[in-house]
Amino acid sequence: MLGLCTNETAQHCGGITRRQLLTAGSIGFGGFTLPGLLRAESQLADGALSGGGSRSVRRPKAKSVIILYLSGGPSQLDMWDMKPEAPREIRGTFEPIATNVSGIHVSEHLPRMASLADKYTIVRSMSHDETDHLRGGYLVWTGDRLQRPIVQGSGMDRRDRPHVGSALHKLLGSSTTMPPFVTVPEFVSPVGVSRPGQHGGFLGAKFDPYLIHSNPNLSDYSPGPLAASGDVPTARLEDRRALLSLINRQRRHLEQTAAARDLSPYYNKAFDLLSTSAAQRAFDVTAETADTRDRYGRHIFGQSTLIARRLVEAGVRLVQVNFIRHDDGKGGQGYDSHSVPPYPKHLDWAKTALLPPTDHAFAALIEDLSERGLLDETLVIMMGEFGRTPRFNKNGGRDHWPACYSLVLAGGGIPGGRVYGASDKIAAAPKANPLAPEGLLATMYHLLGVNPGAEIHDQQKRPNRLVSAGPVFGLL
Repeated sequence: MLGLCTNETAQHCGGITRRQLLTAGSIGFGGFTLPGLLRAESQLADGALSGGGSRSVRRPKAKSVIILYLSGGPSQLDMWDMKPEAPREIRGTFEPIATNVSGIHVSEHLPRMASLADKYTIVRSMSHDETDHLRGGYLVWTGDRLQRPIVQGSGMDRRDRPHVGSALHKLLGSSTTMPPFVTVPEFVSPVGVSRPGQHGGFLGAKFDPYLIHSNPNLSDYSPGPLAASGDVPTARLEDRRALLSLINRQRRHLEQTAAARDLSPYYNKAFDLLSTSAAQRAFDVTAETADTRDRYGRHIFGQSTLIARRLVEAGVRLVQVNFIRHDDGKGGQGYDSHSVPPYPKHLDWAKTALLPPTDHAFAALIEDLSERGLLDETLVIMMGEFGRTPRFNKNGGRDHWPACYSLVLAGGGIPGGRVYGASDKIAAAPKANPLAPEGLLATMYHLLGVNPGAEIHDQQKRPNRLVSAGPVFGLL
């Protein structure tokens, strides 16, 4: 399905609520955000690349981005910044192992990543001060602080800033028949509604991601409206066109609403995509060989990562793969391992359910992109919203720790075989080259040929810089 994820339930003239309208669209022809994803290929925002009305002369190194998002916050101490000399109550029981780059070590439970260290950079000095999942996620997805009051159940809102994928869609347009921004397999929403920062925000519904909302490791996987019908696809599309005609007859009641203004120009283009075999093939994970699927891992994260590779190969600009749950339906907290029942102890959970699928998926993706000649033009970012506490809590878990954490970058202009930054002796604070999420996203924009100082405008036409920081050239 295609998620619009609005909290608005305002009644429009004609007796149709916004929620009812969006639901009708989703049932009838795949959701109103699909038309929104298919803006005219030639469209660019004002000052898109430079922020000053002219295009940047810098040649981009990256063409696309894959974000492997380890929702909940992966532990730096148990993965990429181990402290074997620290006391046991800090370092835990995992042992570091050597990688294929002298002097770089990772967790013993990341053996495939260890064999590929020459192809990625570990950043060990990420730092910010947002300890809440919602605010931390919003910061790393948008490059800004969440300004409105929130509670645990707060969801996405059209007042919010857009996700980086939505901003890129606005700035660079769409040059293919593929959606420019895709989320797989689902939005991050362990508790209640989907968390803020994952859609087009104040840019509007047409810049929302295409949401697959299906488990590609299951036999009933479906990418939504892009899937070819098993019986009579042409007839199915004609039925959907009939529903579109019905809704269009209601436009006189809706034409003054934001929903209608945002979406009406893109209906016909949406149907073109629905019937495009190239789009259908790109989302079809069963087109891969059994060996390739095994290489990524027969689990939800591995198969979702494989789809991400297929999508960037087909022309999608940014794909976010969210590690949230496991195939048994449990583990919806992702990497949020406080060791609070009914969830397992932190180290046991990491050893059995968290690190193996992460290791398989990341390594397979890097190998696959490299073999296909795509790694140089595809930036891969593996991260969470923060890290975990240096010391275990009373339950044997680790709690939220944004002050110092790690992430991994590969491809798209990022050199391999390096460690950027350093933490103190217990990975509690940066010791060298602290890096904020704003700097990371500014570097991502830079690698894509976009000026991080470019402006986008909110619903009141007020200018907003993409991000308040500049590129971190030390990463390059």
